[in-house]
Amino acid sequence: MRLLNLKNNDMKYFNLLAGLLLFAVCSIAQQITRGPDVGEIYFLGPTHTGTGLYYSTDYGETAICVDSTMDILTIAGDKTSGGVYCIEMPSNLYYSDNYGNANSWEVKNGGISVEIESGINPGHIFSSFYMHSEDFGSNFVYHTCNGYFGNKKNVAIDNNNDNNGYIISNKLTVADTLYLFRTFDKFENVEVIQKLYFPNGEITYLSSGNDSGEVLLYYKISNILNFSSDFAENFNVIDKFNFNNFYSFDIIGGRQTGEVYLLYNFVNLMWQNAHTYILHTTDYGVTFDVFHPFAKGTEPVLANFSTIDKVVHFTTPVEFSNFSIGDVQEYQWDFENDGIIDSYQRNPVYTYTDTGWYSVKLSVIGPDSTNTFVKTNYVHVVDTMTTVLENSIEKAQIIPNPFNGKLTVSSLIPTESYSIIIYNLNGKEVMRINRHNTELININTTGLKPGIYILSVSCKNNLSNFKIIKK
Repeated sequence: MRLLNLKNNDMKYFNLLAGLLLFAVCSIAQQITRGPDVGEIYFLGPTHTGTGLYYSTDYGETAICVDSTMDILTIAGDKTSGGVYCIEMPSNLYYSDNYGNANSWEVKNGGISVEIESGINPGHIFSSFYMHSEDFGSNFVYHTCNGYFGNKKNVAIDNNNDNNGYIISNKLTVADTLYLFRTFDKFENVEVIQKLYFPNGEITYLSSGNDSGEVLLYYKISNILNFSSDFAENFNVIDKFNFNNFYSFDIIGGRQTGEVYLLYNFVNLMWQNAHTYILHTTDYGVTFDVFHPFAKGTEPVLANFSTIDKVVHFTTPVEFSNFSIGDVQEYQWDFENDGIIDSYQRNPVYTYTDTGWYSVKLSVIGPDSTNTFVKTNYVHVVDTMTTVLENSIEKAQIIPNPFNGKLTVSSLIPTESYSIIIYNLNGKEVMRINRHNTELININTTGLKPGIYILSVSCKNNLSNFKIIKK
């Protein structure tokens, strides 16, 4: 590093700016990438002296630090066995054919975007969405990118067809909208497929799943994971998570159907405490195994949990899956969020005795800290006469969502009678509509305040629930 004639205060100021810049870059750069084999991943994480590149063949349960000598900003795994790319400050692209081991890197190109993604064939690498290479980064082909606008926030390439890709951008003049673009011709032409109503400052993580058309979208500020199986036409909320005070975070789809990895790096107290956690799932993020491949000093504790069935009969036991982080010595479950501890088990089972919406709270207690996580209106308990149905556009479709002055419930059976109830997140009914013999129900929502609601559609004791957002 060439730093000349810097006084002590100047040096401190420079280090602060460099740290802020590195954090800003890493917030959008790829920190975890999949290798060509199942269970094979590379990731960036803390070491005992700084940061390094790790390699794992067992889903992140154990990992080897293969290089801590380079200032790596972002990584991408090639489809070649042992092949991995990296970007080192300022913007040089390197390639290793030896699993990223130190002294195995070859400089391939300069002036490359910090955001790199591997293609579906050996030697294919993308530099953001602007260009791609088919010879391991030696030469790049530029993309026309017709239809694109805004400031790029994230990019993803389809894991089975690299003609397909996605971009998220924002416009500084529009305060509450992110734009999700899609391409089917390798970014020669892109179109806006979704408008996502989040603040410009929302950090987004975008990745493709194992199967073609699968898209993973994670909002960092709200900690919500969304999933699409139809090329980003529709997204379903998988769950809300609890990841705070992170040094770095990232998400990547795996090499198996339903496989997702979450990377959580924690560092504090000037590197006295440093920990890496890999959360691995094969059911699209409903339940996770937590691996801890690197540990130094005191661990954080973070409460995380889920249940597969969120709409159940009140006679049906609900199984809760716990994937909390840290050296947890005690679990305290409050299944009705009423201040009464209902269970101290790690993975409890609970049966609700009445219908309604229930918020669930989990507190985890470590050696020197406690963390609490509440999921509001997380479980909906219905009576035994109600048939519980999963959300499906074959049963009902909400258009648009998010909405403003009105919304439409479509794809209904025209010979049936329907009841529609809209609840706020406190479980209070704010609107009820009954309609007969119609395929479409138009709802005037001008009386609703902006926010998140639950819309329930029932027909002959059949029930479907949808999360809706009023702008």
